[in-house]
Amino acid sequence: MGQDQSKQQIEKGLQLYQSNQTEKALQVWMRMLEKSTDLVGRFRVLGCLVTAHSEMGRYKDMLKKTISYCKTCLNMQGTRVGQQLNGQVSLSMGNAFLGLSLFQKALESFEKALRYAHNNDDKMLECRVCCSLGNFYSQVKDYEKALFFPCKAAELVNDYGKGWSLKYRAMSQYHMAVAYRKLGHLGDSMECCEESMKIALQHGDRPLQALCLLCFADIHRSRRDLETAFPRYDSAMSIMTEIGNRLGQVYVLLGVAKCWVTRKEPEKALDVIEKAQDLAEGLGNKLSQLKLHCLSEGIYRSRGQQRELRAHVVRFHECVEEMELYCGLCGESIGERNNRLQALPCSHFFHLRCLQNHGTQSCPNCRRSSMKPGFV
Repeated sequence: MGQDQSKQQIEKGLQLYQSNQTEKALQVWMRMLEKSTDLVGRFRVLGCLVTAHSEMGRYKDMLKKTISYCKTCLNMQGTRVGQQLNGQVSLSMGNAFLGLSLFQKALESFEKALRYAHNNDDKMLECRVCCSLGNFYSQVKDYEKALFFPCKAAELVNDYGKGWSLKYRAMSQYHMAVAYRKLGHLGDSMECCEESMKIALQHGDRPLQALCLLCFADIHRSRRDLETAFPRYDSAMSIMTEIGNRLGQVYVLLGVAKCWVTRKEPEKALDVIEKAQDLAEGLGNKLSQLKLHCLSEGIYRSRGQQRELRAHVVRFHECVEEMELYCGLCGESIGERNNRLQALPCSHFFHLRCLQNHGTQSCPNCRRSSMKPGFV
């Protein structure tokens, strides 16, 4: 398959994808990968596959395609195309690692992408990386940084984004909405989410519509307006199911379970949590598993069911260890509450207060992992 045929197949896949026929689009792109010898065309279609898998929450598939994406980019090193796309590959790698809850690797990739953006004065890439960093810090509960980065993305859109797709504005507004909600600024969160949803509806962007509906539902839950929250969760779940976003489905179910806990209906909450755990384990997303174990722990603690409580406490701490989601200085889990974090050059991150108090010169986590068992 030559360059012209590759281009036709990529466009055919994009038309299918934009009309929400995602599985058919994936089939077209996969066939093109098998047959095409056009290096640039293969790179473009791998980029399409990475984006599609990301929006569907298929992070294991996304990571495999991103590694192929990276290898193809390396084959183009020395060319103008290869030099321009290093940052894009690093960003895709970071998003894949974040979807799998591999936080140190995700942060390392995002910082590499940001360096490429700055070195090449690529404002569009910088905007996308800032949105991803907002998502990263939202997940590890440094809400100050979770708001700072999408606000920076919004500034870039305002200053440089005249010829950009409106999707970049919608992305920044969505991530600002999430951060504002978690900070308790619900009015600001609603305003940003409405702006993002308006653009998503104008452009038929179903993945973003689903995320906005989930954010609306979470805002209403934060206001304890459960009668409004439940139908928003239902609408979000409908689109998440339609587009195949299984991680999105997990977070919808988590929100629904929290509503049932608020209503003091623990049996319904536990039923929903069980469905969410099955999905989360299949995806390999450790953070959502941790959140579900934490919610289950609270339910069983309130009911005095010690055996079930202990089982979820054990699984919670196993998830923390597997993700290295703890501060290597104080030993506390990161992400249990809003805390300011600081990353070292190795991309391990710690509570800012701990680094200030200990004045560490080297990374405790790296130092610990380099010790041989006989020296521990």
